[in-house]
Amino acid sequence: MAVLSKIRQRTGLLIIVIGFCLLAFLVGDAFQSGTFGSDANEIGSVNGTDIPTQEFLQKVAMAEKQGQGISNTQAFNSTWEQEVRSIILSEEFEKLGLKVGDEQFINVIKQNPNFAQNPQFLNAAGLFDENKFKEFLKSIKNAPNQEQWLQWKAFEGNIEKYTVEQMYNTMIKSGVYTTKAEGKLAYKLEADKVDFDYVMVPFSSINDDQVKVTDAEIIDFMKKSPKKYKSDNTTSIDFVLFENKPSKEDELAMSSKINELKTKFDSVSNVGKFVNENSDIKFDSTYLAKKDLPLEFQEQLFNLPAGSVFGPYVHNGHQCLSRMIGRKANATAKASHILLAYKGAPQSAATRTKEEAQALANSLLAQAKANPDGFGMLAMTNSDDPGSKNNGGEYDNITPGQMVPQFNDYVFNNPVGSIGVVETDFGFHVIKVSGKNDAVLMGTVAQKIQPSDATIDATYTKASQFESDALENKDFAALAKKSGVEVVNANNIKAFDEYVQGLGSQREIVRWSFSSDTDINSVKRFETTQGFVIAKLKDKNETGLLPIELAKQSVEPLLKNKKKAELIKKKMNGNTLESVAKSSGASVLPAIGVSLKTPVIPNIGSEPKVVGKAFNLASGKTSEIIEGNAGMYMIKGKSVIKAADLPSYTTYINQDRTQNQSYSVSKAYTALKDKAEIKDNRGNF
Repeated sequence: MAVLSKIRQRTGLLIIVIGFCLLAFLVGDAFQSGTFGSDANEIGSVNGTDIPTQEFLQKVAMAEKQGQGISNTQAFNSTWEQEVRSIILSEEFEKLGLKVGDEQFINVIKQNPNFAQNPQFLNAAGLFDENKFKEFLKSIKNAPNQEQWLQWKAFEGNIEKYTVEQMYNTMIKSGVYTTKAEGKLAYKLEADKVDFDYVMVPFSSINDDQVKVTDAEIIDFMKKSPKKYKSDNTTSIDFVLFENKPSKEDELAMSSKINELKTKFDSVSNVGKFVNENSDIKFDSTYLAKKDLPLEFQEQLFNLPAGSVFGPYVHNGHQCLSRMIGRKANATAKASHILLAYKGAPQSAATRTKEEAQALANSLLAQAKANPDGFGMLAMTNSDDPGSKNNGGEYDNITPGQMVPQFNDYVFNNPVGSIGVVETDFGFHVIKVSGKNDAVLMGTVAQKIQPSDATIDATYTKASQFESDALENKDFAALAKKSGVEVVNANNIKAFDEYVQGLGSQREIVRWSFSSDTDINSVKRFETTQGFVIAKLKDKNETGLLPIELAKQSVEPLLKNKKKAELIKKKMNGNTLESVAKSSGASVLPAIGVSLKTPVIPNIGSEPKVVGKAFNLASGKTSEIIEGNAGMYMIKGKSVIKAADLPSYTTYINQDRTQNQSYSVSKAYTALKDKAEIKDNRGNF
């Protein structure tokens, strides 16, 4: 900032003031966040079991360290889920009396190759010796240095937890079974078929603006199915971003600086060293094809004479100078091919013999040479290479060594226009060399264009004025328009979220939006890596249901269709399909061979209610008006084709049991978690 020079003149006083402010901040924050309160030592609790903050944060740090690139918030949330799961399941294990006995523990150890194959624990016959293993444990337990013993106890605890959980999962799966009657039902749902005629008037025939749905109606609808529309507490904010981006003056000043480098760049002998000393992006010795150069400057850069410098030019927010170092001829190639695979070749589904493949390749070679322009069509109709046949067999920018040796040698050892046949492990290839491309080696000095102190000062002043005006309850959108910035809506923010839509990782903004001190319409300025954000809290949703913005996406169409249904019913006058079709402007259409397992009406979609009604409608009988998923129906029964009974329903029984067992464990845990009393304080961190 421009005031920094004045501040530096009073450094001693500044240190004292900053120290006092930090102390006040920490003490104030401690009271505000509850550090000196009753919740100070817990991140939350599950069924009355506290999760101590200090231990939890140690586990978070370990998860973040082991996660290879995950953020702190991601590690925080995954550790929380692990802790909740551990407490809930441990309670269940305790109720069921599930434990791992000594004999069972040894059996688990025997199955672990790290122990079962360790020479230290094998007897003369090469088998695992329990006594040797127990002696080892005794020795590390009594050792002066207890580090190895503590590591073992932690490992032993993890094994016991894993083993008990596997026992628990096995018990749940064993309790899931399918009866013969259920197997028969599964078969009937799939094999029984129904034919019927129908008249359908789609909901889309009524414009959305003819039916209105209020927020109150959406909320009332969700309250009738609270489990289905359950949601964590959420917040919604509006924000504007005053970006810290360089001005035109900053770019001009940068151009002047880089022009000074240009005079030196022309004559340096060690280009790589010069680039590394003066560029924000280090020297890259890779030869680049024309397509890999900045699109806007491809021609100038690719055709630059050796030793010449091009620039300055702007690319990806950098002022750049590029010097041509060298050029490599035929660095990449463009070629098309037709693969004729044969039975037994790798990845081949062909049934032709090797001799037949070779004969076909030679025949296509003759056709390609007679009409080179028709090569693409030959490839599309004959090639067995799924990766290229749809684009005429073409591969562009092939680099040396990219293809199998025989293919590679033909492409790079023959001139453009050559057409020939080569054999590889995959079959016979008819190859056409379409082009050869040079590649260039360039040294580029790239310096990021940064906003100056004056520019940052101006942005800060503008953002501060916006914040001041917004705090006076002036119209947020009008202020944004006046300042030339865009209002962005960020909805459905959860207390433990890390990211804010349009801003990236912004945990501080999330915490602020959930703070008990932040009321609706509160405004605050935040400094981010992108610039200054002015945020306004638009809504706090503490109903336990989906926020209204999100609910509108799924609930509003349902309610609109309900209202459209009433309007459509009035059009569908008559007691027969023909009369209803005439009154509504629809047609009588057939549905043939529809099952209850797949209740899909052709060209419409899934309509289980309509199909279910058809199965229970006598032949020749007409139904009442039925509300389906896509519109309103009237149907007329034709026939139900009952499948013959099977001597055994084992296949269907096994399929049903396997399917149910596959998700029984997760469903059981979900049920336990829904029932648990969970106190979640993550939003305070």
